Amino acid sequence: MGNTFGHLYRVTTWGESHGGGVGAVVDGCPPQISLSEKDLQHDLDRRRPGQSKIVTPRKEADRCEIFSGVFDGRTLGTPISVWVRNEDARREAYKEMETIFRPSHADYTYQAKYGIRNWQGGGRTSARETIGRVIGGSVARKMFGELAPRLSVTAFVRQVGTVVAGIDASKVDAEEVESNVVRWPDAKESEQVIRLIERVRTEGDSLGGVVECVVRGCPVGLGEPVFDRLEADLAKAVMSLPASKGFEIGSGFAGVRMRGSEHNDEFYLEGKKVRTRTNRSGGVQGGISNGEDIIFRVAFKPVATIGKAQKTVDAKGRKVELKARGRHDPCVLPRAVPMVEAMTLLVLADHYLRDRAQVGLTRK
Repeated sequence: MGNTFGHLYRVTTWGESHGGGVGAVVDGCPPQISLSEKDLQHDLDRRRPGQSKIVTPRKEADRCEIFSGVFDGRTLGTPISVWVRNEDARREAYKEMETIFRPSHADYTYQAKYGIRNWQGGGRTSARETIGRVIGGSVARKMFGELAPRLSVTAFVRQVGTVVAGIDASKVDAEEVESNVVRWPDAKESEQVIRLIERVRTEGDSLGGVVECVVRGCPVGLGEPVFDRLEADLAKAVMSLPASKGFEIGSGFAGVRMRGSEHNDEFYLEGKKVRTRTNRSGGVQGGISNGEDIIFRVAFKPVATIGKAQKTVDAKGRKVELKARGRHDPCVLPRAVPMVEAMTLLVLADHYLRDRAQVGLTRK
């Protein structure tokens, strides 16, 4: 079972939704990077449940503890191990799931593959596993803060259901995104989206949508031209998140409606720097970053656990009717934002270190 992501910058996540806790081991972070539990806590707070009226009410502080890899506030270059305790686990709420397969969950496939599963809240397949990913992404963010301070990663909710934000991704402001509970890029429009999510929750249903991510200040040269193309690794990273169902970068699927003469990004010189007049490539050409903003989108399905009764089968193949148990988000998008940022940072950190190892510090 693959639980480790990355090559030179590696993150191994561990733990189950309703076990003693969850966490990560981050290996490959360079030494002498300033790092504390407070640095990690900011992104964990953005991901945690119970943070607003439109997410799951599960009460978890998600306070992290660094066990290794840091001394006197600086990284040692050794594995960084971090733990978050589960405090509000309610195993009894999932007893029915021991024998019943929830529609569109991993219950059946996990059981069919391994012959055993932790049915308490989804176990290893739960979104609670993403705590470890966010930890790894936060460490990477600190690394870039010292080694590549111009680089920034900002994700936001582009779409919920049929409601789409009209803002240009290059103009999205991280502070405005964080100023509202839905993480909508235009705070003035956020209330209508919040009302939509609340209405759907009262109906016992759920919503999907799109998270968009923009990477600014990325150095030229990250990524490789064959199997480890930067966009391919970004796609793998975000598509490994729970509930993700689609990925596109730059013009994405809309680009198929254009001709090459319309779609091509023309080059020009800005001083001594090569730039593109448009950015339909989404900041990546030939699998390698070109220095423009990297812009991509991730589609997330409606949350599978809903308050309405659903038809399914149990482990013995009998037809049964299931009504939701446990505490779940009516829309995963607001909490998916820091998860998308984390996976993006993991990919960028890995390729940054690989680029330094292969070609050295020849580029600015």
